[in-house]
Amino acid sequence: MSDRAILTADPGAGYRALREEIDKAIRSVLDGPGYILGEAVSRFESDFAGYVGVHHGVGVNNGTDAIHLALRALDIGPGDEVITVSHTAVATVAAVGMAGAVPVLADVDPVTRTIDPAAVKDLITPRTKAIIAVHLYGQPADLDALLLLCERHGLTLVEDCAQAHGARWKGATVGSFGRLATFSFYPTKNLGAIGDAGMVVTNDSVLAARLRLLRQYGWEKPQYSIIEGWNSRMDPLQAAILSVKLNHLEAHTARRRALAGWYKEQLRGLPIVLPVEGEHCTHVYHLYVIELQDHTTRNALRAFLAERGIIAGIHYEFGVHEQPAYRDRLRKGSMTVTERLARTVLSLPLYPELTELEQRHVSDTVRSFFTLHP
Repeated sequence: MSDRAILTADPGAGYRALREEIDKAIRSVLDGPGYILGEAVSRFESDFAGYVGVHHGVGVNNGTDAIHLALRALDIGPGDEVITVSHTAVATVAAVGMAGAVPVLADVDPVTRTIDPAAVKDLITPRTKAIIAVHLYGQPADLDALLLLCERHGLTLVEDCAQAHGARWKGATVGSFGRLATFSFYPTKNLGAIGDAGMVVTNDSVLAARLRLLRQYGWEKPQYSIIEGWNSRMDPLQAAILSVKLNHLEAHTARRRALAGWYKEQLRGLPIVLPVEGEHCTHVYHLYVIELQDHTTRNALRAFLAERGIIAGIHYEFGVHEQPAYRDRLRKGSMTVTERLARTVLSLPLYPELTELEQRHVSDTVRSFFTLHP
């Protein structure tokens, strides 16, 4: 084994694997003529929307802005409630607040760890305008149940696909179900930039046009704002990089699924809850998240791995509702599952460039921990 640490995710390895293609794409942007939006962004917007299976993609600065502007495009704002989860990156909830709306937090399903439709149902009020379904860890949420809730209560479904590029529900790609869907291309994502980038995708041409206004000061033409807007333009360097990586996404997804399959075989029989691929789901394993029996065991295993050069992550150590910025401020349902997961989950290294030898070393080290701590 190399002396180099095995990371939870390694975007640098992703660059090195595609260095020649990426460097060529970067040079094409540097050669001009324009450095704001332009052909590189338009091309990636079109190609990525086609990959998802929708008509329109609008590139923005990051995934948080994607959610914020999606809600603004839907005229969701002050006085409106948006139901989402507490077991997520805080960005999901922060974006609701950026739109001026009120986040309402639901618990997650104990098996898939995605938003629990039954928990959502109990939180709907006349002020509820939308549900943000987070496809967490690469696993699709129960889209059939969520769409039915939206239909019955006159709500809009927004998909947060930040961790689920290429995941599928009943064979169709996530991002093609909600009225709007948002993506992050943060460097560690399955489709990651070398910096920040995000996108909103939709089949609604009116919403797409509104999003293009919102991302650039509401400009109908340069220096002429017809609505209030923001500055959230996708950088053409990132778009060019993402266009290269998009060509490899399916192969990288297959590699992630293979690595997850090996973990499943090698960790079988240990006192660990392994990820489960939900019914109708194609999981893309943005993260390989195991669940330990308690908080003490989780922390001890993490430290044991770190001592041996293996960096495991925690996604997420605190529910959003437990964090000082939001604690006691937001309406929420029962958080039984969310609070248990916060204390017991651990993300093992998984990314396409992880070698079989490195992956076997991680599995063997986890096994040796339980041999020493039966």
